[in-house]
Amino acid sequence: MKKRILLTLASLLVSLYASSTQAAPVKVVVTIPDLADFANRIGGDKVTVYAMASGVEDPHNVLMRPSMVTKLAQADLFIVMGLDLEHAYAPALLAESRNQKIQVGKPGYLDCSRGVSVREAPTSLDRSEGDVHPHGNPHYNTDPGRMRVVIGEIAARLSEIDPADAAQFQANAKQLTAKLDAKIVEWKQKLAGKNIRFVSYHPVWPYFAERFGVQPVGTIQPKPGIEPGPRYVDELIARMKADNIRLIVKESFYSDRLPKQIAAATGARLVSVPIQVHGTKEATDYIAFMDAVVNAFAGKE
Repeated sequence: MKKRILLTLASLLVSLYASSTQAAPVKVVVTIPDLADFANRIGGDKVTVYAMASGVEDPHNVLMRPSMVTKLAQADLFIVMGLDLEHAYAPALLAESRNQKIQVGKPGYLDCSRGVSVREAPTSLDRSEGDVHPHGNPHYNTDPGRMRVVIGEIAARLSEIDPADAAQFQANAKQLTAKLDAKIVEWKQKLAGKNIRFVSYHPVWPYFAERFGVQPVGTIQPKPGIEPGPRYVDELIARMKADNIRLIVKESFYSDRLPKQIAAATGARLVSVPIQVHGTKEATDYIAFMDAVVNAFAGKE
C-alpha cells in the first residue's frame, strides 16, 4: 500500500512538473484579420494571435494605438502582408516596440509577400500617379491561390519558432490548404462563363481577376488614393454606357454616395464588398470573406 501511494505521488509530481514546464503559446501579432484567421487555424492552441486591423477600415490606414506597441513588445512572431500595404503604421510601431526578435530580417518577422508572384509593379515612381506601391499591388489576399502560399509560409515559420509542435502546424496547414483548394473549384464554377466586366472604386482586384477570369475596366478613383472630379466622373459614366459595363464594385469602407450616383446614371448593378476578413458582417473568416466576394460578383448577394 505504501509503495502504491509513493508511486501515485511520484506520478502526480511528474505531471505537475510537465505542465509547469510546458512551452507557452507562441505570441503572434499580425496586421490584417486574414492573417489572424490563418495563424489561428494553423497554430491552434499553440499560439495566441492579435490582429492590428479590425477589418472594417482601409487596410492602408489602420489607426495606431498604444496597445499595439505593447503587443509587439511581447510578440514572438510578427506577420505582415508586405508590398507596403502597412507602410503607414507598421514600421513605426515595430520600431517603437524595441523587440529585437521581430525586427525585419529576424526569424520573428514574416513578410508573406516574399513567396507571392506580384502584379502591377511600377517601372517608375511618380507621385503624380497617386498612391502607387513601389513593389506592386498589395491586395493579393483577394486571390485564394496566392494565399495558399501564405498558409505554407506561416506554417513553416511557426515550425521554426516552435519545432516541438511543427508536425501539428504542418498537419493543420495541409488541412486548411485542402479546404481552400475545394473552395477555389467552387468559386470558379460560380463565376465561369459570366463575362463579368466591372468598375471598382480602388484598384483592388487584379489578383482576383486573374484567378477567376473577371475583367476590371476602370476605377472611380482616377489614380490610386485620388478622388475624382466632376469631369472624370462624367467621362467614366460615358465610357461605361458606351462599353455596356453593368457592374460597380465598391470596397466596403468607401462612401457609397458617388458609386450610387454612377450606378443611377448607367443602370449598373452596385455591390459593396469586403476586401479583408471582418470587412462586413458576413466575412467572419477567410473562406466566408471570399464567399461574400464571389457571391457579390456572381449576383448572388
